[in-house]
Amino acid sequence: MRRRWWIIALGVVVALVVAGGATWYFVFRDDAPAEVSIDRAAESIDGNDASTTATSGGAATGSGLDGTWNVDPAIGSFSDFTSSFAGFRVQEELAGIGAKTAVGRTPKVTGTMTILGTTVPNASFEVDMTTLTTDDSRRDGAIRTQAIETARFPKATFVLTQPISLGSIPADGEQIEVDATGGLTLHGVTKTVTIPLQAQRKGDVIAVVGSLEVPFSDYSISQPRAAAVLSVEDKGVFEVQLFFTRTT
Repeated sequence: MRRRWWIIALGVVVALVVAGGATWYFVFRDDAPAEVSIDRAAESIDGNDASTTATSGGAATGSGLDGTWNVDPAIGSFSDFTSSFAGFRVQEELAGIGAKTAVGRTPKVTGTMTILGTTVPNASFEVDMTTLTTDDSRRDGAIRTQAIETARFPKATFVLTQPISLGSIPADGEQIEVDATGGLTLHGVTKTVTIPLQAQRKGDVIAVVGSLEVPFSDYSISQPRAAAVLSVEDKGVFEVQLFFTRTT
């Protein structure tokens, strides 16, 4: 009898350990969306018929790319992050959970760039910060009045202040890396920054991705306060994935 109860008890312990491990994996694992990648962005173009989804209907045929290119919201889907979007990544420590990557994104990005030969002389973009969403509605509500305070500062912008040199006209499918220097306005503060970008043209669409580490103190952003939040890093990563089609 004692041996049978010992076997039953051992079985219960094993079951609890397995269940506890499964709970930790499925509830507490850090399953934040992956960082932006030019390869994934290019796959998004492959999954869309650029000739029919592009709102401009223009074509980047031939070797020249001269013209005005706009962020095209018709490409991809925000539900699986195959569309244009802008957002942030921040490391936080949560009570009872541990380290977690908080990611907020929005597809509400508008903007345009001009290409003349092998130069991008002008570019400007605007993000509707009030539409940022994360994996937690409580965090979504908190950032309206804390940290980036989207209720007070509903827009973030970037305006190019130095021309971007492409070196040569990129071939279809060729990936390039460039730096974009300009004024980034966030939380009502404008700072000159240089954002490393990767770009690739596929047919009538140009994909651009980039990310930049942003110290909160540079933009007068205070760390959020909440009982469940033990700590938040004093910096975040601003990231973008944009798809352009030509209008003129």
